[in-house]
Amino acid sequence: MTMITHHLSDQLLMAYSAGTLPEAFNLVVATHISLCDECRARMASFDAVGGALLEDAHAEMATDSLANVMARIKAADPVVKPNATARDTLLPTPLVDAIGGGLDKVQWRAVGGGVRQAILKTSDKATARLLHIPGGAAVPDHGHQGLELTLVLQGAFRDDDGHFARGDIEIASEEVEHTPIAEPGMDCICLAATDAPLKFRAILPRLAQPFLRI
Repeated sequence: MTMITHHLSDQLLMAYSAGTLPEAFNLVVATHISLCDECRARMASFDAVGGALLEDAHAEMATDSLANVMARIKAADPVVKPNATARDTLLPTPLVDAIGGGLDKVQWRAVGGGVRQAILKTSDKATARLLHIPGGAAVPDHGHQGLELTLVLQGAFRDDDGHFARGDIEIASEEVEHTPIAEPGMDCICLAATDAPLKFRAILPRLAQPFLRI
């Protein structure tokens, strides 16, 4: 059983329930909820409140609303579900669906220091990426110009805010500056989302930022 000690905030859960988060953040939240019983229960309570508010709302719909919705559904690209054999125990279902399979479908790209990343396809309001950090390796010291959500899928890392293992999520705002270090042993794999470029102290990461989209 996964012991999760770092959870989503009520603000993020409410925004997810209301559908106001960028797609990249939605992916991280949905993946965490699939692993965390506590956040899943809190999410259900927010959904229930939202449903009750909708029941009390009285808004008239246009006469062609249903026709417009059906037309948009018909015009949408078909959803391709991955084969069941592509699923594995490491990647939760929301992430498997986003990738289109398991880790064997991930197209990793080296970013230096043994760290690899794979940027996932989402809307341009925020960026989602998988990070593969060798055990004992550090991510360069950085701050934030926006919000960064980091969910651990394998292994663990540590920074000034504590120890983060599988299922744990770190919420880093503009006030946070840190140097995440993967715990020795098992490589650390994370799902991260950002809505603004990171602020690196060192010159080399800053020079690489435009090419690595971090």
